[in-house]
Amino acid sequence: MANKGEVNQKVNPIKVPLETDQGILQSEERKWGLPLKEVYKHGLFFYKDKEGKAMHLSYEDRLKLVAYTQQAAHGPLDSNSAPPLGVLDVIGRDRRGAWQALGQMSQIQAMAGFIHTLDRLCPLFKPYLEAIQKDLENKKQQGLKKAEEEKAHMELQNRIILEKQKQENSNITEEQQVQRIKDALNVQTYQQFFEYAQQQFPGNCDQQAILIRQLQDQHYQQYIQQLAVDQRLANSNLKYKVESDEENDNEKEEIDCNLNDSKPALMDNNRSMQTSDKIDLNDYNEESRDEEAEESDGDDLIPSVEEVRMWTRDDIVQFKESARASGGKLTVGHGETITVRVPTHYRARCICYEFATDSYDIGFGLYFEWSKSATSEVTVHVAESDDEDNNDDDNDDNDDEEYTMNETTDPELGDERRGPSNARPPVSLVVPIFRRDCHTQVYAGSHTYPGEGVYLLKFDNTYSLWRSKTLYYKVYYTQ
Repeated sequence: MANKGEVNQKVNPIKVPLETDQGILQSEERKWGLPLKEVYKHGLFFYKDKEGKAMHLSYEDRLKLVAYTQQAAHGPLDSNSAPPLGVLDVIGRDRRGAWQALGQMSQIQAMAGFIHTLDRLCPLFKPYLEAIQKDLENKKQQGLKKAEEEKAHMELQNRIILEKQKQENSNITEEQQVQRIKDALNVQTYQQFFEYAQQQFPGNCDQQAILIRQLQDQHYQQYIQQLAVDQRLANSNLKYKVESDEENDNEKEEIDCNLNDSKPALMDNNRSMQTSDKIDLNDYNEESRDEEAEESDGDDLIPSVEEVRMWTRDDIVQFKESARASGGKLTVGHGETITVRVPTHYRARCICYEFATDSYDIGFGLYFEWSKSATSEVTVHVAESDDEDNNDDDNDDNDDEEYTMNETTDPELGDERRGPSNARPPVSLVVPIFRRDCHTQVYAGSHTYPGEGVYLLKFDNTYSLWRSKTLYYKVYYTQ
């Protein structure tokens, strides 16, 4: 029997707390980003404010939360010191029973239990804490920004004070220099001025002192003027020296030219040949500049186009039904670009367009081709990329006969046949191709005719490798 008791004692060791209050504080702060007591304080406020409004708890859950608050505020229940309850106080007995059920739980553990229970019962508590934490971070950043601004202001004030001090020191230094010069001059002339003052005002010391000061001031002014004259003379001497050096250099160049003139006639012939070559080269440069000017003038013949007016609207469902009924529904395959060619109408002055897609965005751009269309109908052309206008740029080495034999049909020019790529009509950019979120809104725009030609509405899906786009569009003319 004794051995059996020893075995039971080893199997059932003494129970110890799995986590201390310090460990709970650290873990809760890592979880919520705030100290446990701060989280508990916000949780109490949230519970009192949202109970019966944003959350509806059962009677047992409310008893448990109240028990946690009593345990966190007063510790374990002491039945002897607790006030007696009335006979009909059923809620008080239930609350005291829930409080007593917590046993010897510490106040830190009660706070953590309250927070975890509230988070489990009300999902809005965690976003509420995150909003509080974000607000605290914003206030902290504002405080740091304000401190930085105050620091910058203080540095500016200190810089201004230092500049003033430096200026004052500079003024003091100049005054000291002036005073030293005056003292040195006065030492040299005082005896002479004193004798002259005695002759002018014998026996009158005050008038003698006034005359001496006046003579000293006049002597100082004369000294400064003499210094300025000496400085001007020194500058003029330096300038005369520089001019004389330049004259000597010019005389040396003339002597060198005379020596060059006495060289053999062969040198003269070579010089004349070099001069003629130089003249021909200048003529060539002038001709090339004239050609470039002519080319630039040719580019300027294309008039400028006005800016397009663009807007969006939200009735995308009604627009899709209307466009589908009028035949304005297309499928833009993956990696494809669809070009809708709309010729200008002689009775209209403006083109209007609208488009939308299903579920995904699409690239859109608007161009104006300066050409006269053979038909007034709107046509649609499909290409695998939007670079079809440049697919012949690498054929510059072919001759005219090869260009004539390799005529192709341009999908953007309809059924008209054309020659080389440089014979295409000019095209002006109205709206650059850019991806539009036309699956959420209807994109619309209008543009005033710059002249007679063809509008090119390009719907670009080349960036999509696997997904096709369903396009709804409308195009019409207005006065």
